[in-house]
Amino acid sequence: MHRILVVDDELNMRLVLQAMLRKEGLEVLLAADGLEALKVLKKEEVSAVISDLKMPKLDGMALLDAIRQDWPALPVIMITAYGTIATAVDALKKGAFDYITKPFEQDEIKNVVRKAIQTKTLDDSEVVPGPGEMDHGGIVGKGEAMTELFETIRRVAPTTTTVLITGETGTGKELAAQAVHLNSPRKNNPFLKINCAAIPENLMESELFGHEKGAFTGAVLSKPGRFELAHKGTLFLDEIGELSRDMQVKILRVIQEQEFERVGGLRTIKVDVRMIAATNRNLQQEVKEGRFREDLYYRLNVFPIWIPPLRERREDMPALVDFLIQKFNRKFERTVQGADRELLEIFRRYDWPGNVREMENVLERLVLMASKDCLTVENLPPEMKSVAHEAMASGRGEQREPIKKLIKEQSEEIERQMILTVLEACGNNVTRAARELGMSRKGLQLKMIKYNLRKGI
Repeated sequence: MHRILVVDDELNMRLVLQAMLRKEGLEVLLAADGLEALKVLKKEEVSAVISDLKMPKLDGMALLDAIRQDWPALPVIMITAYGTIATAVDALKKGAFDYITKPFEQDEIKNVVRKAIQTKTLDDSEVVPGPGEMDHGGIVGKGEAMTELFETIRRVAPTTTTVLITGETGTGKELAAQAVHLNSPRKNNPFLKINCAAIPENLMESELFGHEKGAFTGAVLSKPGRFELAHKGTLFLDEIGELSRDMQVKILRVIQEQEFERVGGLRTIKVDVRMIAATNRNLQQEVKEGRFREDLYYRLNVFPIWIPPLRERREDMPALVDFLIQKFNRKFERTVQGADRELLEIFRRYDWPGNVREMENVLERLVLMASKDCLTVENLPPEMKSVAHEAMASGRGEQREPIKKLIKEQSEEIERQMILTVLEACGNNVTRAARELGMSRKGLQLKMIKYNLRKGI
């Protein structure tokens, strides 16, 4: 059963929300102000927070700041009166999940809470950024793969180029998007995110573009969408492969024209938004099978970033383990010093199909159950022990990495030779060569930089 924390200084409001949410099968915790809410959060696991903006002791904005710092993946829904909608919009820009206005309809509460729970379930943050790592968006790693990733982010961040981030589930695609934003000239402006898999299809257009009063049943007030709120900043669309084809057309128009209309509105709204999208799907295959528009794919894939799975950067595991242990020490007020040699070796040998997110879940359990200063294999899930020991016995873990590295190097050399051959055949005309290769001109230029092919062109 999902738990919702309701924070409001008015007893009647707390009881009304409690009754509404209990009818939906949700467990409800109550707090009269922000300070009381933080005490609850330190003791209880919740799926979402509903908080009033104006409260004594610690108001809604201050509570939001505290939650973003210590529980960054926890959705916060703000309650506001009509006269303070501007403040609620500011809260969205600071990371609130959504807001609802008084008086509100029961269906509105249900929809917003359902979306928040889905987002928390599908899009939990992989790693909390440490204060000294903000330029990396909280990504931990110093190996070859991560060094290459950081260099890629460093090159694209200062531009307005649309970025498509791909990689397996749990690799840290959202953190990479955040790193692009933090290293860009837009870093002091909003970074808004939306998980396309968590929003019902019939609500997606309103979420992205907003709606006017009376546009549909329950639209009692006009409301800006994510594109409008992200003006001058960055909008991150996670799981973009889940969008319907109708929504794909609308997204394509915004990318091309930087304008849209709210649902039920006639006024065209101009925006300046940097788009970053992410998916764990193979969008090229989706295009071939007719589920994803080819024109949108090429608009998104101007600058692709691939996040390697954890099993391909095992050298980063000790640092990542230490980082996560310290994170959970803070969360649970523990003093675990590290992991013993046997546990680290199992971690290194294990393939981590769920990537960093899986490691985070395992370490949260180990730190919570630890009876010593050092983590051991004692509380490790049995299936993980057996898989890791099999890998240690067969030596698969040590053989896999060099083979994959060799394949990657050979593939890159083939690509380099192909580009060089086409460039020579086209008289070093980059535009013609890009057309022959089926690439965008920008994409070819980036490949030429990567393979040091720009000299003399």
